[in-house]
Amino acid sequence: MSNTTFNVRVYKIENRKNTKGTVTSYRVLWRTAGLMWKRPFPKEAQADAFRSKLVTAARSGEPFNLATGEPVSWARADRPDMSWYSFACKFVDMKWTDASAKHRAGIAYALTMATFGMLDSTACPYNSKELRTALRRWGFNTKERPNCPERTRGILEWVERNSLRVSALSAAATARALLNAATTRLDGKRVAASSNRRHRVILSNALAYAVELGLLDKNPIPDLKWKVTKTTLQVDRRSVVNPDQARALLSAVASQKPSGALLMPFFATLYYAGLRPEEAVNLREKDARLPDATDEWGELYLTAATPHAGKEWTDSGQQRDKRGLKHRAEGESRPVPCPPDLVAILRKHLKEHGAGPGGRVFHGANGGIVATSTIQRIWDRARQDALTPEEYASPLARRPYDLRHACLSTWLSAGVPATQVAQWAGNSVEVLLRTYAKCLAGQEEAAMKRISDILKQ
Repeated sequence: MSNTTFNVRVYKIENRKNTKGTVTSYRVLWRTAGLMWKRPFPKEAQADAFRSKLVTAARSGEPFNLATGEPVSWARADRPDMSWYSFACKFVDMKWTDASAKHRAGIAYALTMATFGMLDSTACPYNSKELRTALRRWGFNTKERPNCPERTRGILEWVERNSLRVSALSAAATARALLNAATTRLDGKRVAASSNRRHRVILSNALAYAVELGLLDKNPIPDLKWKVTKTTLQVDRRSVVNPDQARALLSAVASQKPSGALLMPFFATLYYAGLRPEEAVNLREKDARLPDATDEWGELYLTAATPHAGKEWTDSGQQRDKRGLKHRAEGESRPVPCPPDLVAILRKHLKEHGAGPGGRVFHGANGGIVATSTIQRIWDRARQDALTPEEYASPLARRPYDLRHACLSTWLSAGVPATQVAQWAGNSVEVLLRTYAKCLAGQEEAAMKRISDILKQ
């Protein structure tokens, strides 16, 4: 007896509704030699794409498999398949070892959002926040997944049972639903343009891995037409302080108890030497050349950075992850000039407070690594104390990182060649000129004054 048939009938899409009359899913129904088949989809476009494929196969006279209800050509004995959730976990595990802690968290966030586009049922017993927390915090975390709480385990098992198969992504409509979900927040709005691009790249990498595993013939993401809102890469000039504002903010930091005096030199390093916060946190006393002469420049030698990532994402279990310098090979260092004002601040700091554990120049009141929450709290208080209410409500120095922007802009305004500034800052010349060249407060006014002086001659 043959296990195939040409007797096929495809029905209209059936809208599944709850007791309130709201559509919860879209179901494709078809019959092969008297056997009924059904396939639910969370989105109407997904259901329509699947139905169209069935109709095309039936009209072209293709035999259908009685065991699966699908066209014979869809079956590939040599092709494995797995649920989206299982595959996403496998992708996370593959990336885990070589990814930084922050990148691990970024992958988990993108996959968590994307998973909502791959669920086969909208009748979920859990709310969206519970699902996202379970997926991001536990499911897509290689280190934490084996130890997830019992309720979380139940949520993840539900996701596993209700995930579409990876093979469903061969349909463009399903791939688009995946990408839509990955770039949509809980409130229904699109994520920021930078996150939009980042999530698209992560998904494309994931589906390239699916091709590598033989789960898909090709990666569908590059073929999708996708418009991302344009965004400027230039620093908002309103966020950059001038020298007087910078000194006022540093003074406001120093006046705070009990950690202000300890952390004022940290913020001064961002402003006078242009360090990134994660580079300053990792600065060691042995890597700082601080001459005794009050008018002599010193030098800082940066060898590593410790960005904040969260202890659940780091191999060490610490809040900060030790990494090489940004845009540098592992172990490569970067010298940065230390102006006399900063030399004096750092010498006084080390004389009064000493270095912390491991020789760190900056440390908390209890001797530990400076916490990101402490940095943010002290900086916000300094802005309140040093700025007018209008300035505080504006973007001016909203983040400590804006001190770095001011430093690099000052160097450029002083006529330092862009190649030299880029080397000190750890940036490419292209990024430097595009991002920092025009953001020093007062620079435009000074230029217009010079023009006016010439016109008066």
